[in-house]
Amino acid sequence: MTDRRKPRYSVEDTGFAILLILITCAFAWLLAPYFGAVLWGVVAAIMFQPLTAQLTRRLDGRANLATSLVLLGLIAVFVVPTILLGINLVNEATGLYQKISTNQIDPGRMFHQIEASLPGWARHAIDRYGLSDIETLRRQFGSSISSGLQTVAGRLLSVGQGALSFVAALGVMLYLSWFLLRDGEKYGAMVCEAMPLHAETRDSLVEHFLRVVRATMRGTVVVAVVQGLLGGILFSVLGIEGALIWGVLMGFFSLLPAVGTGIIWVPVAIYLFATGAMVKGGIVVFCGIFVIGMVDNVLRPILVGRDTRMPDFVVLIATLAGLELFGLNGFIVGPVIAALFIAAWNEQRERHSGEKPLPTPATAQDGAETEAHPS
Repeated sequence: MTDRRKPRYSVEDTGFAILLILITCAFAWLLAPYFGAVLWGVVAAIMFQPLTAQLTRRLDGRANLATSLVLLGLIAVFVVPTILLGINLVNEATGLYQKISTNQIDPGRMFHQIEASLPGWARHAIDRYGLSDIETLRRQFGSSISSGLQTVAGRLLSVGQGALSFVAALGVMLYLSWFLLRDGEKYGAMVCEAMPLHAETRDSLVEHFLRVVRATMRGTVVVAVVQGLLGGILFSVLGIEGALIWGVLMGFFSLLPAVGTGIIWVPVAIYLFATGAMVKGGIVVFCGIFVIGMVDNVLRPILVGRDTRMPDFVVLIATLAGLELFGLNGFIVGPVIAALFIAAWNEQRERHSGEKPLPTPATAQDGAETEAHPS
């Protein structure tokens, strides 16, 4: 008898797949202006949906009340402090730039103090490598510092001036978070069912994605906040100008492995030593190594664990590339993409080596026939 079964992939199926891809790309393009808001809404749901589900059970199934309480907690703990930090950061950056503009702070004089404190061998090296034109270096150093602070202040002010866009994005994030916190499991199951992947592969990748997002937020954001807070307190206690700015920058650079907060506190310690503030310089070095630096070594393994750790060079490249492509959101997007890349190729390697055989339609059909016609 002639086998008249429908082909596995017909022209209609191919056409629908192409249409599905085009519509998905169009929807992604539509959401692009609110990419950050959608991203943080999804991240908030991934992090706190288990808490919402637990609270719902304790409130006898009142999901709306539980979701609202969790969202109010997120606003009080994260959103309000972030807004206040941004306002203070704008004020401090503007004030610091004004002090530099009025010569209350002279970066050129700071460079001259460092140069004057150099030992003889260092001055000899400067002369030998053609860096003896100290006045030119002073002007370049001072102008670069001034222009850098001017850029920072300008960008912070532009964020403040774009308050309407910020409020709209914040509203979208909170609105989306509310629905995802309440119905996240249902939407997640719908997305998983629609994925054109074998169930085993799909579940493995989804589980890895959720684990990496949670580990990134716990191990990266928490460590960055703690290190930035400690650095800002340290600089404030020592009377260093712009302590809030330096603290925020230390928290930002803590996202980068192998570089970390040292890119901020090491030059500050060098300047303090060069200007004769030996005690303050020693305190900065001690706290930078044994307090701020140890936070990463102690907290990150506890919060992240060993199963989600990627090689440091992969994390560094993925984070830098993510920040370049997606801005501040890139410190999440970059490592997540890298982790999924590694997970997908590990899945392929296991299948190729025979450790995890790929289910075939024939196998599934045979199983179905076995159930339908038991021996």
